[in-house]
This record gives sequence, C-alpha cells and structure tokens, in this order.
Amino acid sequence: MSRVLVTGGGSGIGRAVALDFAAQGHDVTIAGRRMDALEETAQGTKMNCHAVDITDEAAVRALFDTPFDIVVANAGTGAAMRVADTPLDVWQNTLAVNLTGVFLTFREALRGMGQGGRLIALASTASLKGGANIAAYAAAKHGVLGLVRSLAIEVARDGITCNAVCPGFVDTEMGQAAVTGVMERLDTPRDKAERMVVSGNPMRRMITTDEVTAAVRFLASPEASMVNGHALSVSGGEI
Repeated sequence: MSRVLVTGGGSGIGRAVALDFAAQGHDVTIAGRRMDALEETAQGTKMNCHAVDITDEAAVRALFDTPFDIVVANAGTGAAMRVADTPLDVWQNTLAVNLTGVFLTFREALRGMGQGGRLIALASTASLKGGANIAAYAAAKHGVLGLVRSLAIEVARDGITCNAVCPGFVDTEMGQAAVTGVMERLDTPRDKAERMVVSGNPMRRMITTDEVTAAVRFLASPEASMVNGHALSVSGGEI
C-alpha cells in the first residue's frame, strides 16, 4: 500500500483518480479549495481531505508533514478568451494555479519522497500545441511539461520518476464548460458545440475520466519504472 496525494481531488479527473487509488487499497489524501467537494469525493472511503490553496507556499508545505509515495498534481483552472481580451489578473492566476501550483507540490513532495516515488502531473494536449482562445492555459501547461521533463532528469538517480498525462477534452465539469462557452459565443446548440469542441480528436468524442485514470494508474505502477520525463497523450490521436 502506498501513500497517495491527489490535488484538485474534489471534482473531475482528480476525483476519478483519487477514487481509483482508494479502490486499489492505497492510503489516499485529496486536496483542493472546497472542503465540501472533497468530502463528497471521500464519502464511503477512508480518504483524508485537506482544504488547500495550491498557490500558497506555506499551505502546500503543510500538506507534506508526512511523505507521500505517489503525488498527482491535478489541480487546475482555465478560461477561454482571446489574448487581447485577457486581463492581467486572469493571466497571472492561470499560471499560478496550473504551473506554480505544480512546482510547489512537486518541490515539497521531493523533500520526503524515497526510492520508487512517482510524480505525475495532469497536463493537457494544450501542453503539446497551441490553441486559439486558450493562450494563458496553453502557456501554463507548456510550462508544466517543461518542469516535468527537467525534473525527471534531476530525480532519476534517486529512483523517482516524473511524468505528465496529457488528455484532450474530458467529459468533466471543465470539459462541459468548454462546450457551454462555444454555445454562448457562437449561439449554437449543445450537440453542435460539443462536436466542435472534440473536432480535433480523431475519435470525435469526449474522453472519459476512466481513460485518463488508467494512464495515471500505469505511470504510478512498478511496470512504469523506466518511463520518465514522458508526456502520455490520452487524446484519441489528436495532434
């Protein structure tokens, strides 16, 4: 049994990942801003819940009073808007949550992580390419991938791996928010908006949280001991 931390564990991909690790019998801790969402995720399990702002250095440090074997940096945020319309505070908050939060989480994790440790970041296909109306999000996710690849080299001799999972649009609250945004901007019905959102995925559908969870499970497994600094795309072949 391993000790597992999942940030952003109160909803979406984080919730699915946390529940999957708990079902495997691991000792799971979930962190996020909203305690009510965390407690809803943990209901019926033995998960530990911590309300934490992952951009707060002291708060993140306090999460690691005891070390974890597997750390999944999943917490994130995003808003769709053109660069010309992006306020500075939106830009800064997007980078703070999506990039600085991963840096703080991984830095603190390494202070106590031993041989066989696993650092896994939830990035995005946006970390592999650009995209209209998501410049702040894509910039942050590109930064996450750079952090993962650099950190992988640093920790390799310690027997620790650091990898990223890069999903396309996943059927979560965030994924559906993207659909709603297209509906509002283009005044188009939901079914058409969803087809537009997933048009970059050759399989032409939203990705399920189970499909993303399977990738995380693999990277956390002993079988992935030589997978390091990798960006695992879960996207139906999106390029």
